[in-house]
Amino acid sequence: MKIKSIKPWMAIGIAALLFTSCASVAHIEKDDNADFSKYKTYSWIEKENADKDKRNDLVEKNIRTAVNKELAAEGWRETKSNPDILLSYDVLIERSTRQQNDPVYSRPFTRTFYNPYSRRFFNVYYPSQFVGYDDYNVPIKEGTITITMTDAGTDKMVWQGWTTDEVNNRNITSKEIQTSVKSIFRKFDVAKK
Repeated sequence: MKIKSIKPWMAIGIAALLFTSCASVAHIEKDDNADFSKYKTYSWIEKENADKDKRNDLVEKNIRTAVNKELAAEGWRETKSNPDILLSYDVLIERSTRQQNDPVYSRPFTRTFYNPYSRRFFNVYYPSQFVGYDDYNVPIKEGTITITMTDAGTDKMVWQGWTTDEVNNRNITSKEIQTSVKSIFRKFDVAKK
């Protein structure tokens, strides 16, 4: 049997499939009556000083940069005066558990028998066998990023997207932010139609 070489376009397709399968699942809610074709400008809602935490300035900057990049690709632009949409975000890091299971195998052993007819001892080896699964919970931290779009004229929410993924730290990293925001805005095309 002759093996054919993989075409470059097939390799790109396989790589794209692998990368999209690693992305977190995003969810959206939208106002079906909203006409997204009339929205082209946006502005960020500033958080109040009491709510602002200096340690999260970098997280805020990374989220805004990632969202600005995605909206710029859609043809939107940020403005300070008379925007069509007001943008806000929320980050939630919480403790959770993930159920994990590991296969369990019996221990292999050897048993010695005596054969009275041949007057000899012989060994029989019993290999390990699959017994089942050991289920247990692993404590993890989950990070949820929520992006909300509010119509500036009516002050009604017209679109909200969020995604939850496992995070390694107390704060969410810039790479995790970029992955989550891309995952959310993949579904933004659906909202415009």
